[in-house]
Amino acid sequence: MSTTISPLAPKTTPTLPAIAGVSLATAAAGIRYKNRTDVLLALFDKGTTVAGVFTRSKCPSAPVEWCRAKLKGGTARALVVNSGNANAFTGKTGRAAAAFTAALAANAVDCRPGDVFLASTGVIGEPLNAKAFDGVMDKLVADARGERWLEAARAIMTTDTFPKVATATVKLGRARVTINGIAKGAGMIAPDMATMLAFVFTDAPIAAPALQALLKAGVTDTFNAVTIDGDTSTSDTLLAFATGAAAAHGAPKISRAADPRLKGFAKAFNAVLANLAEQVARDGEGARKLVEIVVDGAVSKPSARRVALSIANSPLVKTAIAGEDANWGRVVMAVGKAGEPADRDKLSIAFNGIRVAHRGARDPAYDEAEVSRAMKRPEIRIKVSLGLGKGRDRVLTCDLTKEYVAINGDYRS
Repeated sequence: MSTTISPLAPKTTPTLPAIAGVSLATAAAGIRYKNRTDVLLALFDKGTTVAGVFTRSKCPSAPVEWCRAKLKGGTARALVVNSGNANAFTGKTGRAAAAFTAALAANAVDCRPGDVFLASTGVIGEPLNAKAFDGVMDKLVADARGERWLEAARAIMTTDTFPKVATATVKLGRARVTINGIAKGAGMIAPDMATMLAFVFTDAPIAAPALQALLKAGVTDTFNAVTIDGDTSTSDTLLAFATGAAAAHGAPKISRAADPRLKGFAKAFNAVLANLAEQVARDGEGARKLVEIVVDGAVSKPSARRVALSIANSPLVKTAIAGEDANWGRVVMAVGKAGEPADRDKLSIAFNGIRVAHRGARDPAYDEAEVSRAMKRPEIRIKVSLGLGKGRDRVLTCDLTKEYVAINGDYRS
């Protein structure tokens, strides 16, 4: 966790309201960091449903494997998250640590271990001392309160420079329901399902299958459209919990994601996911520029996504942006290497609304001074028009600075 906040951090932090059926507590267990909170416990009332999406990495962490297996039950009573150690690539020891943690929480909460969900973030390959949780679990349960969202977001930070939180309220039937979300992530970010670690909570009464469908659809254009460095984590986990408490105030019980009554909720839910995803991009390790890549005129949306990611993950493009250089030649390179349909002589490129290249050559109206001024802004939008079809997509990324190298060169020190 950095003491220097990213210059791209949101100017204000929303106050997240309590959600009926959810209580939170944090503690310092000494997993890796000294004198800072590194464990989060979230408690849920009986009847809470759960959904999740996880990394598609072939080397998943022990908590990811645990959650995948327990998700079939569809219910949750507790969530335990630690920072400082990913409990990944830790073999039998890691699986035993996950089981021990779940059993410890289940005993403290008085529920089944299968209703306890886990997530870990931090260094890969080092055994997790799960016994450290034994000294704080009872205190966590006793201290849990409904309003501790910011504390919860801080407890799961690693190289993050600010806590990531988002909230929305929306009408569902006759009731106002709340959606709160927290996330962490600043490096090893190229999600292939969801995000590094993110957790979304609501009092809406939504059955687990409907919540799962909503979550799976929601990640496509939010967390899966963000990349910092092109590296997919072993620990990517996004869990959603629905307590159903709003049913007592007139919210209808939703069993299908296609239920038309869920339309407004789905929009608000996706807005929370998008907000958190953008905050991850804003907190990219060493970032000084938030970069939006828009590709249109592609043969399809998936093709546009692949071209956009080719640009967003290019070190040459990202370093040029860090140097405030509108080097459109590097964008041309990234389009050409993407392996997607493209025609050099139909290609147009713009930086912050200023067209720099058109139909296979430098734009006739290109003005170096004008573009240089635009590149000094903290937010950069690169638009690439392929001129081949109607496919369009966007991804978010950041620049690549010397600070990124410094952070990752010293990460295990």
